[in-house]
Amino acid sequence: MKEELKGRMRKDTLLTHLGSHPRDQHGAVNPPVYHASTITFPTVAAREAARSKKFEGVTYGRSGTPTVFALEEALAGVEGGYRAMIVSSGLAAISVALLAFVQAGDHVLVADTVYGPTRNFCDKVLKRFGVAVTYYDPLIGAGIAALIQPNTKVVYCESPGSLTFEIQDVPAIAAAAHARGAKVLHDNTWGTPYFFPSFKHGVDVSIHAATKYIVGHSDAMLGAIVTNKESFLPVRQSMADLGYCAGPDDVYFGLRGLRTMAVRLRQHQESATRVATWLQGRPEVAEVLYPALPGARGHDLWKRDFLGASGLFGVVLKPCGKAGIDALLDGMDLFAMGASWGGFESLILPAHPEDLRTATRWTGAGPVLRLHVGLEDPEDLIADLAAGFERLHAADKAEAAE
Repeated sequence: MKEELKGRMRKDTLLTHLGSHPRDQHGAVNPPVYHASTITFPTVAAREAARSKKFEGVTYGRSGTPTVFALEEALAGVEGGYRAMIVSSGLAAISVALLAFVQAGDHVLVADTVYGPTRNFCDKVLKRFGVAVTYYDPLIGAGIAALIQPNTKVVYCESPGSLTFEIQDVPAIAAAAHARGAKVLHDNTWGTPYFFPSFKHGVDVSIHAATKYIVGHSDAMLGAIVTNKESFLPVRQSMADLGYCAGPDDVYFGLRGLRTMAVRLRQHQESATRVATWLQGRPEVAEVLYPALPGARGHDLWKRDFLGASGLFGVVLKPCGKAGIDALLDGMDLFAMGASWGGFESLILPAHPEDLRTATRWTGAGPVLRLHVGLEDPEDLIADLAAGFERLHAADKAEAAE
């Protein structure tokens, strides 16, 4: 796509065309997969010229190939960032981004509702390296200014929060952080580059588990980091120092998945809204944690800042026995039990947010389930859940009779 056109194109067009340069690839619409480690040069001068351009061009397999550069170009363009980087997993993206801005003696503020492995990395790796970590209430908004210390280098957000889907006031947090010289990092896996414009809301570094909606087919591990101009070199240097890269085939799957992400996300949202609305009316359900639903927690902030919603949400059940929950989950036909989400298939897992909090408390009425609504017909998914509730009731009655 010509540079002068990019600023006038809408996101669906950018998703279709960015990173595709058929004239440079013998007319191939999709960039070919480059399997490469060693890159050779015809002369000393050519090698020196290539190496002088920091983080540009093909110099070694770990530093990137045309396949990688195509995905990076597309992701940065869609999200509105300066540059993107591709690594081997979402956790790799998290660790690269955090380590780019901290050293021993620094302080980091982290939302109390972050992805479990993020908390584990902060508690084990950052603290071992002498970086202090404070967890904060994700609903603190501009009040985070009171927690920022002279040595606070990063404020880490994740909106919606993992498992319980709290929406953060990212613009207010970013304004407070920037006023004190701290960087704002945001895990944007749920919102995706399509539904949450990170850089318009003050984010410096946007992090994605590209394994989820970017790949979209549950068959590749991938992470992505998109930055503004000021943050690119620190993050890219951190990536180089840690030796992170991604496998060429996984990168290709990410690029191919990105092309259809818009239409998939629209269907995920439509189906998830249908299933979530049905769940709101069930007598077994105390609360549906899906910010896109009117009246749900965080709906007003979601409506203000997001352009859509993905297919992942939580359900708080009314009190019931473990035997009932087990019976519900064990007999599902369409909802599979498995980690991750963002693929074409629906998933369901029991969740325990109460085990992962230190700055706040989770006080849900009963057990929590996390659902990912895939691309199946929502009426079939509803029937699967309805049968599950029948099994729950039967198991609870049998347990009460004993």
